[in-house]
Amino acid sequence: MGKFKAFLKRKNIEISAKRYFIDALGAMAQGLFASLLIGTIIKTIGVQTGIQYITDIGAYAMAIAGPAMAVAIGYALKADPLVLFSLVAVGWAANAEGGAGGPLAVLVIAIVACEIGKMVSKETKVDILVTPAVTILVGVALAKLIAPPIGTAAQAFGNLIKAATELQPFLMGIVVSVLVGIALTLPISSAAICAALGLTGLAGGAAVAGCCAQMVGFAVMSFKENKWGGLVSQGLGTSMLQMPNIIKNPRVWIAPTLTSAITGPIATCVFRLQMNGAAINSGMGTCGMCGPIGVITGWFTPSVEGVAAIVPTAIDWIGLVLVSVVLPAVICPLINLVLRKIKWVKEGDLKLG
Repeated sequence: MGKFKAFLKRKNIEISAKRYFIDALGAMAQGLFASLLIGTIIKTIGVQTGIQYITDIGAYAMAIAGPAMAVAIGYALKADPLVLFSLVAVGWAANAEGGAGGPLAVLVIAIVACEIGKMVSKETKVDILVTPAVTILVGVALAKLIAPPIGTAAQAFGNLIKAATELQPFLMGIVVSVLVGIALTLPISSAAICAALGLTGLAGGAAVAGCCAQMVGFAVMSFKENKWGGLVSQGLGTSMLQMPNIIKNPRVWIAPTLTSAITGPIATCVFRLQMNGAAINSGMGTCGMCGPIGVITGWFTPSVEGVAAIVPTAIDWIGLVLVSVVLPAVICPLINLVLRKIKWVKEGDLKLG
């Protein structure tokens, strides 16, 4: 057992929740961002402007989502070059075989293929043949074997959430908004989770509301401590910057979380806000304004099968702006003001390091 642990250490294989569910998941989201998400945005611009060249560029970027995710995961797992490059084929196969649940299949299969590839890497004199062969054979075999059921399970769970949100928009608006918003601020990837579950439609709209509540809420209510730099870094970057402060005083998380519980059902019940763009947008919030951009993309060029394009009304635009920016910017600081009054949150508790 001791020899095996020493072997794993030498190969930089760390079997831990952090490595697989924080590092790998976060990297997968970046891979999705650099392919499917940005490709969707570019394609939408091309479609709306009628420029076929731009539309084609977006389509090409969207097409390589699987390889981009797998390579990003391999990078996070510190794969050797031959393993990393071989993950291109693995990611393509896992995403294709996984169907609507492709991102989750890529996550699982790329991790396994990468770690096995790392085990054999540089262990033979014909490494240039052995390492890519083992990585690709293991990864593609797993893709054929387990990607379809993983994809089916992920899609089924995502569909369950979406159906429940349609049936109970108030209750599920709260649940989805709060949970996805919390995931956004935690050191895990809410974007990757939404992508893996295919969280779109009304449930996707609730997720957008929850993420925006956390990002805009933290940015505005901490403006006194962090000024304009903090407003931009949290409002357009990530509310994850507040995690050290949350660990010191968990009560600073109350205001953004309560805000998400308010804006979630407003999104689902009042404005019927839907995310019909790429599912990854549901978990992005105002990071680069990707959440709102995804909603807008879904209006004009839906990514969801069976959903038709619409011409948004004034109410659609007003709802998007209110849910994404205005309501979190107003409600969260007001709740935090009450928390300051009762001394649950003190001066400096929200100061970024």
